[in-house]
Order: sequence, then C-alpha cells, then structure tokens
Amino acid sequence: MVRAILAAAILAPLLLAVPAAAGEVMAIQGTLEVIDGDHRSRVPGVTITVSRDAEVIGTAVSDDAGEWRVIVAEPGTYDVTLDVATLPEGVALTDPDRSVLAGVEVRIGQEKVVRFNLGPGVANTVDAWNRIWGLILIGLKLGAIIALCSIGLSLIFGVTGLVNFAHGDLVTLGAMLAFLFNATPLGPGWHLILAAVPAVILSGAFGAAQELGLWRPLRRRRAGLISLIVISIGFGFVLRYLLLVAFKGQPRPYDDYAVQTPIDFLGAPIVPKSLVVIAVAAVILVAVGLFLMRTKTGTAMRAVADNADLAESSGIDVNRVILVTWVMGATLAGLGGVLFGASEQVQWDMGFRLLLLVFAAVVLGGLGTAFGAMLGGFVIGMAVEMSTLVIPAEFKTAVALGILIVMLLVRPQGLLGLRERVG
Repeated sequence: MVRAILAAAILAPLLLAVPAAAGEVMAIQGTLEVIDGDHRSRVPGVTITVSRDAEVIGTAVSDDAGEWRVIVAEPGTYDVTLDVATLPEGVALTDPDRSVLAGVEVRIGQEKVVRFNLGPGVANTVDAWNRIWGLILIGLKLGAIIALCSIGLSLIFGVTGLVNFAHGDLVTLGAMLAFLFNATPLGPGWHLILAAVPAVILSGAFGAAQELGLWRPLRRRRAGLISLIVISIGFGFVLRYLLLVAFKGQPRPYDDYAVQTPIDFLGAPIVPKSLVVIAVAAVILVAVGLFLMRTKTGTAMRAVADNADLAESSGIDVNRVILVTWVMGATLAGLGGVLFGASEQVQWDMGFRLLLLVFAAVVLGGLGTAFGAMLGGFVIGMAVEMSTLVIPAEFKTAVALGILIVMLLVRPQGLLGLRERVG
C-alpha cells in the first residue's frame, strides 16, 4: 500500500499540472520556426488560412513568438495553407510542395497542432565545412542525451535481465516533472536549473517505487522474462497516456532558455544551451564511470551483472543492488529528459520517440555494459545527425535502426560486450 501511495504521489501533480480545455473549444494551431542546424528562430508575420470544402473558415497571422491559432466551429477535416509570399526573406519551406496540409482532422474538443517545416532559404550561405562541424556538435549533444538515458536501461538489463520498454517514458517523466516546477501555474515557477533538482529526485523515487511495488513482487512469483517484457510494454503504455492526459498533446518549451541567440563556436553557429547540455552530460557520465569503478556499490552492481548467484553467495545483497540500479537508472533517465526537453521541447511522447535510439545505443555498445551504453550513445547520436548530409532529416532515425540490425548480424555482443559461451 505504501509503495502504491508513493507512486501515486509522484504522478498526481502531473495529472493536475495542465487543466483540461474548457468547454468544447476546437482549434487548429501551431508555431512557425526556422530550424538551421542547432539554431531555431521563430517566424512572425506569416499568414495561415484554414479552409473546408474550398470555403475559408479562418485566417491567422503568426505573432512575435511564431504562434498562430484558428478557431473552428465543428469537428471535421480541414485544409491548412501557408501563404509562402508572406515568409520573410531567407526563410522557405524545406519541402516547397508542403505549403498546404490537406486532410487535417479535428475531433470534438481538440486543439489540433500542425507544423510547417521551415528552413533557411536562398539567403543561407553556410559552407560545407561549417555545416559538417555544426552537425558534429549537434550529434555530440544528441549522443550525450542518449548515453545518459542508455546507461540505466543497460544496467537494469545487466542486473535483472529485463529489457524495460517503459524506460523511454521515464525520460518523459523527468522532463514533465521539471516542466511542472518551472512553467505551470500550479508549480512554484522555479528557474529550470532549480526545477531540475526535484524532477531528477522524484524520477529516482519513481524508479524505486517501480522496483518495490512491481518488479520485485513479480520476480518473487517467478514470472518469466517474456512476461516481464510484456508487462513493461503495458506499463509503458499506461504511463505514457497518463502523461498525455496531464500534459495534452501540444509541445511546450521551458520558461528558461527557450529562445537563445546562437554563438559562433569554431566557425559553426550553436546555441549556448547545447554546449551546456554536452558539458553537463559529460560530467555526469564521468561521475557514473567513477562510481561503477571506484565504489563498493558500483563494484557490487558489476558483480551482480556478471553473475547474480555467485555475487549473492559472496555476501552481496542482490535485492539492494537491484533497487539501487533502478534508482540510478530512473534518475539518469529523468536527467536525460530534462536536458532533452531543454534542447528541444517537452512533449508527452518524447521519451518514446527517443527509445529506438536508446535501444540502438545499448545494443551497439553491448547489452548490460554501462560503458558500452555510453560509447553507443555517442556513436548513434553522431551517426544519426551526420546522416542528414546525404539523406533527408525525416529519415535520420532509420539510420539508428540500420546500425542496430548490422550490429546484431556482425557482432551480437556489441562493441564492448563479451561473447557468451553456450553449451
């Protein structure tokens, strides 16, 4: 009962954080921003028209924050048109054929969010070297976030054998808890750096509640690994849609560091928060490595991952080690979510979208190895971003899936994993 109350206490503020839409207001809305490498800038003064069966329903002009909104009277299917003639100089659609978004469906009470992909137009003069260097920096940032999130997944697999498909939702939980303390009317309105502290702590507490209230009782009942995996998938769905109920579907930025002026870093434009994300992640990764190598608890975690029965016979409290692993894994996932939300925006399925990259990093580095997850995270982050030099950005996530498949075929144990003997 106490464990259930602990888990409910952590999730309850999120369910109250964003009030439900009043009445049955329906709208189509969005935010116009130019994405050029790691630089994002809002686009004001652009005309958007919503029509239905060739009849204009409403027109809006993006404000200084790039936001626009058109109220619709009834549910149905609408066409949303961006007037390219109103785009400022140097800004263009990344796909010129996508100035009209046809068949946008609005349900009862829904505020539908749509997006036009904008990028630099003919005014863009970034040379090839600066673009490559910019992608390297973005890849390092993404790789650092993936590495943080991957360590917990890899360690949990190492000590329990569980492939936790709900791990991505722990990333989302950390980001949303920080949003609760930073940017919601019910929160204290703390600065993001301060808001990240309770968010990370509560993420770790939620990991402990999972272990004590769900996974440990299931292990005592000798539930098979396949059953545990299926339960983790179901638990992930439940948590994900609880977060959707709390947060709604619209992406939201933190109050701090949402818009920054890019600086020149060795010839490439990059916003300062990306450099901070890389630095913070690097410090945490070094600290985790030292913890695993230099402390008794870290040594016990590695011993349990190698052979739980032998570790237990040596006097190690395996249950305690597993609990510490869950707390550590959820804490790192929560921190990764805060950094991911700061570098992008907070969204209800952000962790789920990151999950494929996390799995690819863990498999690439070697299942159950924390250092392999770190290495795999940076390799996947770099590969995904550098691939946009030759393929459209919409397909870059498929690169991670390709790396995962190739690694399973060529070296199933991963870069730092050990080949297991069978027989």
